[in-house]
Amino acid sequence: MSVGEFLDWAPLGHPNWQLIDGVPTAMVPANRTHGALQSEAGALIRDHLMRNGGPCGIVTEPGVIPRVRSDANYRVPDLAVTCSRHTEEEQALFDPVLVIEILSPSNQAETWTNVWANTTIPSVREILVIQGARIGASLLRRGTDGTWPEQPLTIDSGDLILESIGFTVPLTALYRTTRLAVG
Repeated sequence: MSVGEFLDWAPLGHPNWQLIDGVPTAMVPANRTHGALQSEAGALIRDHLMRNGGPCGIVTEPGVIPRVRSDANYRVPDLAVTCSRHTEEEQALFDPVLVIEILSPSNQAETWTNVWANTTIPSVREILVIQGARIGASLLRRGTDGTWPEQPLTIDSGDLILESIGFTVPLTALYRTTRLAVG
């Protein structure tokens, strides 16, 4: 199936399906911790972006189209930040600068496949993978020469710094409303 066929087949904005190498693939609904992490990260980043002004905004479960095999892939990350305005509805977010995935134990392979596919989107500068089973994150940051590191940076404590949007927050703040909250 092509992206065009997929978008005609799936309802616009329907977050429960993505297209992977031409095959429509159902997405499992988020568990409570996953949903809380998505909400908290989204709220913290939204508030930061609003305080700073400018065109950047965060979108929940947007469709994104990786550059590699763009005719057969329509991926749906948990969150993405874009810094371009739009004047009409779009079926995909074409220029995210930051993509965020939440890693659940049951879908690690699929999530990392999406992460590596999203490195092919030219506008993406960082990809954050938040751990859903423990406090921690992995961060991929595109180098100034346009290349990606072979391995992500592991963050288990301290501050999470997202250079793409000038955002810094204690890692534990993401977990404030989860069962993993500290204190």
